Amino acid sequence: MSAGSAFALSLYEAARPIIERVLPGTGYLAARLGSGSDVLGFDDDRSRDHDFGCRLTVLVGQQHKALLEPLDAALDAELPEEVAGWPTRFGTSWDSQVRHKIDLHTVHDFVASRLGFDLRAPLQPAEWLCLTGQSVLEVTAGPVFHDSTESYREVKRTLSWYPEELWRYVLAAGWARLGQELPLVGRTGELGDESGSRIIAARLCRDVAHLSFAVDRTWMPYPKWSGMALRVLPGGRAIEDTLAAVQAAARWAERQQLLSKALEVLADRHRAAGFELPEPTVGPFFDRPFLMPNSEIVTALTDAITDPRVRDLPPIGSIEQWCDNVDVLSHPNRRVRATALYQR
Repeated sequence: MSAGSAFALSLYEAARPIIERVLPGTGYLAARLGSGSDVLGFDDDRSRDHDFGCRLTVLVGQQHKALLEPLDAALDAELPEEVAGWPTRFGTSWDSQVRHKIDLHTVHDFVASRLGFDLRAPLQPAEWLCLTGQSVLEVTAGPVFHDSTESYREVKRTLSWYPEELWRYVLAAGWARLGQELPLVGRTGELGDESGSRIIAARLCRDVAHLSFAVDRTWMPYPKWSGMALRVLPGGRAIEDTLAAVQAAARWAERQQLLSKALEVLADRHRAAGFELPEPTVGPFFDRPFLMPNSEIVTALTDAITDPRVRDLPPIGSIEQWCDNVDVLSHPNRRVRATALYQR
């Protein structure tokens, strides 16, 4: 348990008598959810230099929403000033008011605030694809200290991963992206543009990392922590080492070969996950001295898709595969509007 999670547990222990007095016999969840490095278990001393204190999330069923206002008032009046040596009332960069930071919501209101969608209705393919890994992790990744709800457990089951055919679609879109730009690592280098080659290679490294998470059915956190999370994936250390070598390579030919090696490791992970990918994984780019992924990999992944709603999607993948703008990815309402891009 990270230090931030331990502080959240201490806050729950202090708040529990208040919560259970105001919510007698009511199912509720107490957890550390939402934003913050400690939700992912990655907080350190640096994390505590801003917006840090004892934080907690308490969720109830929709039928008990009216109880949240009296609970908020009781917590404000009765919580001690600090627990575990950290304040229970403090301001943050998004809320300067000095008051307790126990977030109180219904389960479904909280989920919708992070995802942009209400999970009480089945998500449509375009809605699935406008989720970010970070938004899902803010709902599902944090430590849970108490859960007597049914609805939160159902949310976690639903968000465990994409439906099978959307998983194939996301993987295929990732391989298609690799095919579009891998040959350019060599073409730019051949022209003497090593800087351009490095920039393209760095983009491809990010795509390889995303596919590494995707094939492992693991949501990728936002960039600050994606490298840390990559290391603990099966085969993640080998991918990480190879991608580091790609970025350190001085010449395009070495850079291209190292990317090819990363794709071989990635393809083996796909095969281990049950996908029958053709070989070789990487081959020549027509008669030029450059490399590209085997185009049949995309076909192998998409041929098994039978749902017409998925088959008819444009081949762009999830929102994180075609957009890296923070002001889009971190705003649920903007992501929701992006579902229009999934219309033919």
